[in-house]
Amino acid sequence: MREAAIERSTKETEVRAQIVLDGSSQSKIKTGIGFFDHMLTLFAFHSGCDLFLEAKGDLEVCDHHTIEDCGLVLGDLIKVALQDKRGIHRYGSFTIPMDETLCSVDLDLSGRPYLVYHCETKREMIGTYSTEMTEEFFRALATRSGMTLHINVHYGNNDHHKIEAIFKAFGRALKQAIQIDSDQIVSSKGVLE
Repeated sequence: MREAAIERSTKETEVRAQIVLDGSSQSKIKTGIGFFDHMLTLFAFHSGCDLFLEAKGDLEVCDHHTIEDCGLVLGDLIKVALQDKRGIHRYGSFTIPMDETLCSVDLDLSGRPYLVYHCETKREMIGTYSTEMTEEFFRALATRSGMTLHINVHYGNNDHHKIEAIFKAFGRALKQAIQIDSDQIVSSKGVLE
C-alpha cells in the first residue's frame, strides 16, 4: 500500500500527518485555520487520497508557519508514499471552472522541484487565512515532493473561488499523476528522483 506518516516538530509548529495515496477520499484535518482545513479537505476528496493532518502552530503570531509547514509535510508525505515512482503516470493536468473562475494545474512528479504560480487576489484574508499563503503552501509542497507544479488562475473575481479551484484542480491533477499504468519508470533516464 502506498502510504506514509510523518511528524514534524519545530519551535513554531507541530504537524502530524498521514496519507494513503490509494484511499477513498477520507480526511480529518485540524490546523486551527478554518478556511485552510476546508481547502485540505477538498484536496483529499478530489485526489482520492486519504489525508489525516493535525497541526498546532504559533497562530497568535500569524498563519505563515502553520500553513508553510503543512506544505512541507504534505510534500514529504507524497514523496515517501510514492517510493521509487515505478509505474506511475507521472504527469497530471486538470482545469476546473468554479463559477466565474477558471483554474488550471499541471504537474510532473519528476524529482525536479519548481513552482509557477499565477493567481492575483484582492483580499488579504479569507477568515483567518492569509491569501498570500496559498503560493507559499504550494512552493513548500513542490519543493519537498520534488514536483514541477504550474498553477494558473486564468480569470475570476472571487478570491474564495480562485483558491478553492486551485486546491480542487491540484487534487485532480495529482490523482492522474499517481495512477499506476505500467510497471515501468516513466523516464528515459530509468529513474525518477
